[in-house]
Amino acid sequence: MNVLDLFSGIGSFSLGLERAGMRTIAFCEIDPFCRRVLARRWPNVPIFTDVRHLRGEDDYNGQHPDIICGGFPCQNVSIAATVHGGHSGLDGDQSGLWFEYHRLIEKIRPKFAIIENVDRLAGYGLDRVLRSLAEIGYDAEWDVIPGPFVGAPQPRKRIWIVAYPAGQRMEGLLQGLRPGKTGSWWEGGTPDLLDIARAPLVQGNRFPQPLLRGMDERPADWVDRLHALGNTVIPQIPEAIGRAIMKTALTS
Repeated sequence: MNVLDLFSGIGSFSLGLERAGMRTIAFCEIDPFCRRVLARRWPNVPIFTDVRHLRGEDDYNGQHPDIICGGFPCQNVSIAATVHGGHSGLDGDQSGLWFEYHRLIEKIRPKFAIIENVDRLAGYGLDRVLRSLAEIGYDAEWDVIPGPFVGAPQPRKRIWIVAYPAGQRMEGLLQGLRPGKTGSWWEGGTPDLLDIARAPLVQGNRFPQPLLRGMDERPADWVDRLHALGNTVIPQIPEAIGRAIMKTALTS
């Protein structure tokens, strides 16, 4: 299946989906640092810069997207929304880019759309996302999945939405990501959530603070790196979703 990756960041969404057997045919990312990472890791994949200028007729390496994926901006939805003008939800300038995502789904008509955002979207716009998908003929299922559910050493919670053309009845694509479900993701048991939440995200002093009379030995772009890592998704989650989609596609 061909993937159009929106709000791509450093490509963790595509990394997971490609592990599931899919192929990325185009990225769309506005941040210059992230685009440099994408260009290095996917040198033959075109990178568009602004989702607002993306059209359904664009040449995605001569391929039609079967899947559109991406986590649209969360600034007006997240806990930090007060810094960005309050909890304006999907009416905000950043999180309102959901409607550009929605426009491309309506134009391209992919077989699936995989959407990610912070868990607070459940109270600040999920109803509008689901309603807007229904208006263009897409059903959807959703769930809040914390990182430890796939063994990640961080407690971040993210909402994941999988949409597909109405009437196809593909419910259950997210069930394999719940604790206690059988399958390779849970061999050895479910991780202890509290222990994982307390685990340090960085082992050792990888980015030391400069001394009063010393040199700062951190990488020159370490702020960009940390920002990109903070905005990315955990690749194992789109990989698991991708595997469920591929299994459904093969058996349908």
